[in-house]
Amino acid sequence: MKNFNEYKPWQLKGVLEMLVPLVIAEISKSRKVNYDEAIELLYPSLLYKSLEKESTKMWHLSQLTLSELLNEELKTGKITFPEEA
Repeated sequence: MKNFNEYKPWQLKGVLEMLVPLVIAEISKSRKVNYDEAIELLYPSLLYKSLEKESTKMWHLSQLTLSELLNEELKTGKITFPEEA
């Protein structure tokens, strides 16, 4: 099995293609908004920008954790990055 540090950018894109829809569904559920509204909350966020950067390791967190981080960002304007990220 590969060490996560060995993944290439195109492989991260594949991970995000699987993870982002799950995160959007969780945002939709937790904030009681439709899927399109959840997309509009996620894509311009600092959280999403962090997800796109392999070095942050945010992409390995669960969709529930990522949704909670987005809710924190929307409430406070910042994210408390988990130690495991």
